[in-house]
Amino acid sequence: MAPQKYAKDQPSGFTNRIERVAIVGAGGDGVGNHMAKALLATGKHTVTAISRIGSTNTLPEGAKVARVDYGDESSLVSALKGQQFLIITLSVTAPQETQGKLIAAAAKAGVPWVMPNCTGPDFINESLAKENMIGAGVRASTDAIEKAGVSSWIALVCSFWYTHSLALGTGWFGFDFPNRKVNMIDDGKTRINTSTLEQCGRAIASLLSLKELPDDANDTTPTISQWRNQPVYISSFLTSQRDMLDSIHRVLGTNDADWKIEYEPSESRYKRGLQLLQSGSHEGFGICMYTRTFYPNGDGNFQDKLSNDVLGLPVEKLDDETAAAIKLVESGYSYR
Repeated sequence: MAPQKYAKDQPSGFTNRIERVAIVGAGGDGVGNHMAKALLATGKHTVTAISRIGSTNTLPEGAKVARVDYGDESSLVSALKGQQFLIITLSVTAPQETQGKLIAAAAKAGVPWVMPNCTGPDFINESLAKENMIGAGVRASTDAIEKAGVSSWIALVCSFWYTHSLALGTGWFGFDFPNRKVNMIDDGKTRINTSTLEQCGRAIASLLSLKELPDDANDTTPTISQWRNQPVYISSFLTSQRDMLDSIHRVLGTNDADWKIEYEPSESRYKRGLQLLQSGSHEGFGICMYTRTFYPNGDGNFQDKLSNDVLGLPVEKLDDETAAAIKLVESGYSYR
């Protein structure tokens, strides 16, 4: 581990704050958009949206725009020059090599901090990371950042997005709203951490509004550097499928008799997901990812690692987010 740096030892002109942030994926309505808007709302940051040439995504008002060609590294390096913090939030449909290109370009541009594409379960948990289909990719990106030897990384571990996941169907949190069916994993009572997109945005805005370094060895106030090459854990709810169903009942005025409740052992559900995945089913990916996180061994629960209080994050209301998920279902929401 590198020795702690202090603001007092930095060269003349060092400001000890993050002012210039670049975000990949600031368009649309995903997590990058929420992060960009939250950062802009602080009035402390200049946000640059890194956007592919030809993209028609609507970008947040107030953000600068840097158009890039992912096939031309000089284009990426030029867009990242002078940036202090790069946040990567790529779509699941983005080419796998895109993140590697961004990490390499960030190193050549001298970007001090990179947040890789993460926003998921705890990738530090090796068995979970290996088996939930996404953790290995996050670890590969953090390794690439360290190997380049220029940037430090901070990864946001927020687990699954609650509202989004509840609306997606039985392959995710297990709920089929049109048919009022739910596929409970084991007994449905295993609690995992989940987050809202808004909470992710608030977390990043709060994190990047902290001082970058302690003033000196006596400074114990929170700084960005305390998460250097580590995850920052945040969450909205520690909740189970049973808790979700109870929330749905409160919002819709239903009860268990109105729903078809099925139970499936987690191990057999995971194997079923693997079989679907091998046949090319996107739902199989969701089943594996979510089921593994709901294993009753506590892997999906990182409540004791949270930085919510340090970052000043609010306590949210589960029923409000459940109601929002139901509205998404009614609007025909899908995510690919």
